[in-house]
Amino acid sequence: MDMLSFWPGTLLLLLLILILANAIRILREYERGVIFRLGRLIGAKGPGLILIIPLIDRMVRVSLRVVALDVPPQDVVTKDNVALKVNAVLYFRVTRSDDAIVHVEDFLQATSQMAQTTLRSVVGEHELDDLLADRERINQQLQRIIDERTDPWGIKVTAVEVKDVDLPQEMLRAIARQAEAERERRAKVIHAEGEYQAAERLTQAAQVMTQNAGALQLRYLQTLTDLSTNQASTIVFPVPIDLLRSFGKEEQD
Repeated sequence: MDMLSFWPGTLLLLLLILILANAIRILREYERGVIFRLGRLIGAKGPGLILIIPLIDRMVRVSLRVVALDVPPQDVVTKDNVALKVNAVLYFRVTRSDDAIVHVEDFLQATSQMAQTTLRSVVGEHELDDLLADRERINQQLQRIIDERTDPWGIKVTAVEVKDVDLPQEMLRAIARQAEAERERRAKVIHAEGEYQAAERLTQAAQVMTQNAGALQLRYLQTLTDLSTNQASTIVFPVPIDLLRSFGKEEQD
């Protein structure tokens, strides 16, 4: 008789434990639980301890952490008809967990496909030079467009970064030749600028010497002093008559 009364109590206790195990859910700080009751949306709950009705409620966990999504390489033709491959990385997070579950079947897959199509269309609107030199502006344009399109899904796109631009070999050689020509042009411009400045300084020095005869004579003497240090050769240097006259005047005095 005691055994017969023991089994119903044990079964009732096990059933109660099973019900509590299915009714209790613990959500982390970065998680939310989207609750459906008999198929109807109740709302998002969490974090912490929440209770659901077994067999009636269904909960879907959603992470609110930032997701780094790799966008696979895309074949793109730029505005100036250059075929290349471009890949990127997309950073986003769920801001409205109920919309991310109700409005789209798989928000990760949907966001990835949206990023791929947007990357092809945006890069195709720019020339190759803009893609290489002004990548930050293109990143901002990608982020704005993808964020607008995924906002109904409760997705917030925080950043988009174009990682690699895979150019054909012939285009790489053309860019290298262009860079070399640009460096040569800059070197010639710098050399010409130096020649111009040197000529301008010489012109100013000649004007000063023309206005001051003593300065011209001192320049001749300085030149003779510099040449006299080399004894391996004989140099005939014209001496101005005015210089000799000045010495003659000093002797008469």
